[in-house]
Amino acid sequence: MSKHALLSPSSSHRWMNCTPSAMLEAEFENKSSQAAEEGTAAHAFCEHKLKKALRMRSKRPVSDYDSDEMQEHTDAYVEFVLEQLEIAKQTCKDPIILIEQKVDFSDYVPDGFGTADCLIVSDDKLHIIDFKYGLGVLVEAEENPQMKCYALGALAIYDSLYDIKEVSMSIFQPRRENVSAWTVSVEELRTWAEEELKPKAEMAIRGEGAFCAGEWCQFCRAAVKCRARAEEKLKIAQEEFKLPPLLTDEEIEELLPILPDITKWANDIAAYALESAVHH
Repeated sequence: MSKHALLSPSSSHRWMNCTPSAMLEAEFENKSSQAAEEGTAAHAFCEHKLKKALRMRSKRPVSDYDSDEMQEHTDAYVEFVLEQLEIAKQTCKDPIILIEQKVDFSDYVPDGFGTADCLIVSDDKLHIIDFKYGLGVLVEAEENPQMKCYALGALAIYDSLYDIKEVSMSIFQPRRENVSAWTVSVEELRTWAEEELKPKAEMAIRGEGAFCAGEWCQFCRAAVKCRARAEEKLKIAQEEFKLPPLLTDEEIEELLPILPDITKWANDIAAYALESAVHH
């Protein structure tokens, strides 16, 4: 099994909206970023602190990204998880809590696997908690495909041991002061998996379907050279700057929200061209 799944839970929002993107991304080097490394460091502190709080053995991580801010936010995560565990204990005598739990949802996604930050399993409920250290994008739990993939993998392990009827999903994103929660029935989750997830995953693994640009392009490794994304940005520019020669104040107001995305795309192209010229 490879270290990273081709159709990973974290990229599911992308390959479900643009099914051929996963195979296209595989042609590009998976470069790490400072934000990603910082997030990895924060996750390591979360795991360590939660294990210590639960009286489990753990060695304190060492990281160049360690800071007072990171320690404060990871402390807050542990406090949140322990609160959720106490809530589970109100209706279940002995809930199970699992940290950095490997899950497999390959019944629906070819070679589908991932690691859930925290699972709390009680008599009739599964609670999945995901820590997001990112500052740039606000992440919501509602209809979150990454969380739903984790849920399917966790159900594959624990549904035979517990009579789980519903799944709660929580996103804990402290740097955005965001705690987002959503609950779905197991029946609804499995219907989504059969009718949406599985067919799109089968298309994605074969590289089939139409390329479709959208906000999910942000972290796609192929985005800088993607023709569908380029055509969409150029089309927006052409439509917004068409005749008459002078834009009205209303048109300028409409332009403001989309300008950062067009500017980012242009900057990505320029950075790629510069890097290619220097290194290749």
